[in-house]
Amino acid sequence: MSNNIKAGEIVIGRGSPLVLISGPCVIENYETTREIAVILKEITSKLQMPFIFKASYDKANRTSVTAFRGPGLNDGLRVLKEIKEELDIPILSDVHRISEIPAAARILDIVQIPAFLCRQTDVIIEVAKTGKPVNIKKGQFLAPWDIANVVEKITSAGNCRILITERGTMFGYNNLVVDFRGFMIMRKTGYPIIFDATHSVQLPGGAGASSGGQREYAPVLAKAAAAAGADGIFMEVHCNPDEALCDGPNSLKLDTIYELLSQLKSIHKIANGR
Repeated sequence: MSNNIKAGEIVIGRGSPLVLISGPCVIENYETTREIAVILKEITSKLQMPFIFKASYDKANRTSVTAFRGPGLNDGLRVLKEIKEELDIPILSDVHRISEIPAAARILDIVQIPAFLCRQTDVIIEVAKTGKPVNIKKGQFLAPWDIANVVEKITSAGNCRILITERGTMFGYNNLVVDFRGFMIMRKTGYPIIFDATHSVQLPGGAGASSGGQREYAPVLAKAAAAAGADGIFMEVHCNPDEALCDGPNSLKLDTIYELLSQLKSIHKIANGR
């Protein structure tokens, strides 16, 4: 069984091209967010790679109470709407509370449930009820086979438009590892598998008042995921990651990803016998 998922004109799943879900961790301002979206569209257009833009309007799961969270629901969705309409690209962002779901679903092409909320039944059900494609991030605390229970919650609300994103598993304190066996296990649900290359090299809380990261390992993990059968790659990028207001240590520098995406596209074709 294989359920390919459509977001806008993009089809994700078996037999379809590798899709890129990418953007900055959070909306810092309109200008920076738009610049990143424009460059990503140019790169993916050259590579003929399907592209979904991602940016968060509110990061409600920061390590510190003083951490930058973004512009918030209304201003953030306004930025995403303008970029979506100007560049004609599908948009993905994450929701953190039930009250924001209706407004978010009016703008977003894919609604994402963050890893730390993947067991919150009420949030999952309300997102599923929108009828929009749902990208469920597998929590760092879940075994691969546990994701079937999350999928069941979504389908119980009549929504079968599901993406499952692997983002690493807790390995001791402040560290994550990726078990690539999980790709085969989660694929048994019948839904496309996305690999989050940059959050998988995050060091949660590893910088004390914020998360650290090891971005240098993201490319090799992304290549392994493409070989293991991932249907899409999720990566956060920034023009200057060292100055990013959120998740800079694990974000990739925007001007380095063309070659990586080209390699991922080739690996994906080989892995799928094309």
